[in-house]
Amino acid sequence: MTASTATSTGAQTATVLLLDGHSLAYRAFYALREVEMSTTTGQPTNAVFGFTSMLINLMRDEQPTHVAVAFDVSRKTFRAEMYADYKAGRSETPDDFRGQVTLIREVLDALRIPTLMVDGYEADDVIATLTTQATAQGADVLICTGDRDALQLVNDHVTVLYPKRGVSEMTRFTPDEVRAKYNLEPVQYPDFAALRGDPSDNLPNIPSVGEKTAAKWIREYGSLNELIEQVDTVKGKVGDALREHVGSVMLNRRLTELVRDVALDVDLAGGLDPLARQQWDRDEVHKLFDDLQFRVLRERLFDSVAAAAPEADEGFDVAFVRLGVDEVAPWLDEHARDGRRVGVSFRGSWGRGIGSLTGIGLAAGDGDAAYVDPAALSPGDDQALGAWLADATVPKAVHDVKGPLLALRQHGWQLAGVTSDTQLAAYLLRPDTRAFDLADLALRYLRRELRSNVENDSGQLTLDGGVDESDDALAEVETVRATAVRDLADAFGDQLAEAGRAANLLVDMELPLAHVLADMEAVGIAADPGALVDLQQELGDGVKDVEAQAHELVGREFNLGSPKQLQEILFDQFQLPKTKRNKTGYTTDADALQDLYVKTEHPVLALLLKHREVARLKSVVDGLIPLIDDHGRIHTTFNQTIAATGRLSSTDPNLQNIPVRTAEGRRIRETFVVGEGYETLMTADYSQIEMRIMAHLSHDDGLIEAFTTGEDLHTFVASRAFDLPVDQIDPELRRRVKAMSYGLAYGLSAFGLARQLKIGTDEARGQMEAYFTRFGGVRDYLRSVVDVARQDGYTETIMGRRRYLTNLNSTNRNLREMAERAALNAPIQGSAADIIKIAMLGVHRALAEGDFGSRLLLQVHDELVLEIAPGERAAVEALVRREMAGAIDLGDVAMDVSVGVGRTWHDAAH
Repeated sequence: MTASTATSTGAQTATVLLLDGHSLAYRAFYALREVEMSTTTGQPTNAVFGFTSMLINLMRDEQPTHVAVAFDVSRKTFRAEMYADYKAGRSETPDDFRGQVTLIREVLDALRIPTLMVDGYEADDVIATLTTQATAQGADVLICTGDRDALQLVNDHVTVLYPKRGVSEMTRFTPDEVRAKYNLEPVQYPDFAALRGDPSDNLPNIPSVGEKTAAKWIREYGSLNELIEQVDTVKGKVGDALREHVGSVMLNRRLTELVRDVALDVDLAGGLDPLARQQWDRDEVHKLFDDLQFRVLRERLFDSVAAAAPEADEGFDVAFVRLGVDEVAPWLDEHARDGRRVGVSFRGSWGRGIGSLTGIGLAAGDGDAAYVDPAALSPGDDQALGAWLADATVPKAVHDVKGPLLALRQHGWQLAGVTSDTQLAAYLLRPDTRAFDLADLALRYLRRELRSNVENDSGQLTLDGGVDESDDALAEVETVRATAVRDLADAFGDQLAEAGRAANLLVDMELPLAHVLADMEAVGIAADPGALVDLQQELGDGVKDVEAQAHELVGREFNLGSPKQLQEILFDQFQLPKTKRNKTGYTTDADALQDLYVKTEHPVLALLLKHREVARLKSVVDGLIPLIDDHGRIHTTFNQTIAATGRLSSTDPNLQNIPVRTAEGRRIRETFVVGEGYETLMTADYSQIEMRIMAHLSHDDGLIEAFTTGEDLHTFVASRAFDLPVDQIDPELRRRVKAMSYGLAYGLSAFGLARQLKIGTDEARGQMEAYFTRFGGVRDYLRSVVDVARQDGYTETIMGRRRYLTNLNSTNRNLREMAERAALNAPIQGSAADIIKIAMLGVHRALAEGDFGSRLLLQVHDELVLEIAPGERAAVEALVRREMAGAIDLGDVAMDVSVGVGRTWHDAAH
């Protein structure tokens, strides 16, 4: 949408959207406080997420032509000077809210939405001034705020959008709605508020006078001034109370009145242009949303808000042919065998280990393109295309090759000669990006839309074949995609060459790994459906049993998932210490209940925590049962481009998240079994790989010694850090040191460590200082990582995987500290990810070269799971140990590989 600057003299009325930044940020924070929401570096983001989500909804639903956000500068305002106790008594800003307003302003800057604030005034005053100026220009104004004082601004051209519940449901306060709610005119609202008082602003009320009485007086007398003029006519005890508190009421009235002539940096007297919606830069938005890890929110933004940067003027010059019977081989010989890379786009569906092809687009190096319908091929065409796809001497570029590999496999074809995967290449260049859609990459790197410049008869197309499902339309979509892939691969080739060893990582690691992962997804892992159903019933009974125990202990039935009912039971009935306050009372999230249990050991808390754990496990089992295929196997999907550090993730289902820390969780692993025709499952993992990498990179003598003594690592480290004999290291101190050691490897701050250990920040900081005093090499290494990354703009793993962190030099403290934590985390976790990938490639290759029947099934971070064919156990174990231990040389720190076997995944643990 192009922002309109229409005024009362134009054909279109401008709509100005004004938001109260702090008010909505706090509302978003408390609405999502029960949700654990932070970046992998530990930066809380619930307020930023909630605010941005609400902003997107407002921009989508209201379609404003102009927009601005007002913020408070501080609590030192003219109102505080007028009344020292104004807003006194408000609780301190929660630690996990601090800094989020700054991040919200970064989001607004990226979206080119102006922010305004004036020292000595509140955001409400800025909004009142802008509203006055905008309506004078003939505009309609929408005010989104959680402060009801804004209702005094409502008129036929001004509407207040008041968040009714959380950040998703709004009440539209028009003049009629204000009348319906209060039976007052909007201009009377400040008089009413002065009589009512406002505890949130610490404005005193009149004893025994509530909202109904206050509204009744304003209706009867017309205004507060008239009421005060005739105060002696007010009868009864309420009249006495009013007369006694006239001074505070009049003060309230002055404090409640919004200022409508604040001197602002923008002046709308000459028109609304300063607030006109601006086109925002895709790259800047991508970068910030990557930092905040707002993948889904970014998709919503691009899908629903039309004020993005203009689409490119150009598409792709594609003149394609649809290859008919006996035309495939001649076209391939003429256009696709000259040594130049061919862009290939596959149309179809894939997932859960299988796939199907419905179309293939080909874009040759000479600019010619062709479309093939696999279902319409003759036997000769099928053979010719299959041979071309499998020809390793023909260089090919594909976008997101792993899924099509499943479909090709299903068809009986193989794919070789892939020299570039544009999704993987883009990931290596910008690993913090959370989306690698081909259309977006074409715009970002080629400045072209994913459409054809060539006139055709297929009509206007969308990327999914949209408005025209004709054969020509689908053919054009795929050939355009193939052309974009070819051109992107060429563009990425130059950039990868300039990005250290990124080109080698693509060709030697990520591309071959995609083939390995496709094989693993196709194989899946066997599951025992009977055992899963039995466990489902057992966990369901467990949920009911815990509920019954909780009801008996409390003395009545209640909903164990209801925060409101839990607050009443915990803090009123049992008088337990209060947790952090939120908008609805006191938080009852899992962390809060765990903290409370540690402090009180109250049995009701034990039951609530048990209920949540058992219910969570039941939901895992509930999700697994429908995913068992006809062969009794479950197929996950592995993702190479989700984690910025290079780690793989697993979805649909997430088999990397099968819990192992509780007895109930381990029961789930017992339901994954060796498949028919195989002898056993085998698990192999690296022992303490992150700490070994830390020792190697830091060259810390003490940490290296810890791996050569034969002592338990964390006991040894605790002994050295706190200067205690090994036999005096109790389990709690060992636990703390283990959390600290791994936390340092993950860039954990003192605040993050304190939250994890349930201790104070000062105590956590003291433990870190004691640790660093003994392990100075670790301290020096961590400092150098950030310093070098700040100078170079990126971190690098042992294998050369880069993570670019431009915010290391940001003037925004929050963004800078997020980048610093990421810089600490990336080299160690990224190196661990690279090492397990090298091991996977080695194991997979060795199994194939040795003609083994055994096969890889899963990768779970540092662990591999294999299915062992009869008679191959000893040989495969030796092979796995050799390939994993030899994946990298860490010098003085040996790689330790543990191996276990068993009929079930749990039995194979070690």
